[in-house]
Formats: sequence, C-alpha cells, structure tokens
Amino acid sequence: MIRKLKSGEYRIYSRKIDPKTHKRRNLGTFKTLEEAKKHEREIQYFKHR
Repeated sequence: MIRKLKSGEYRIYSRKIDPKTHKRRNLGTFKTLEEAKKHEREIQYFKHR
C-alpha cells in the first residue's frame, strides 16, 4: 500500500496491521511514486521466494 505524505514523498506500508502496535508497518519512504512502485514489486517478489 503506497500513500503520499504531506511532504510530497511516498511511503510503502504493509497490507496487514501489526498486532503489537495496531498500525501498518512502514516499509520505506521514496521521493517519487515510480521508485515506490518499483520497491513494492521487489518486496512482493521476495515475499514469495
């Protein structure tokens, strides 16, 4: 899940909510949407390896 921050950057959050904090885990912050999408694809690739 990618969200745009007030600063103009994009942050990837986990899809599942962390049971300890009851929030989504921050998986990285990127300057452009393209960088964030690229990294999200990398995350999905390694999750299934």
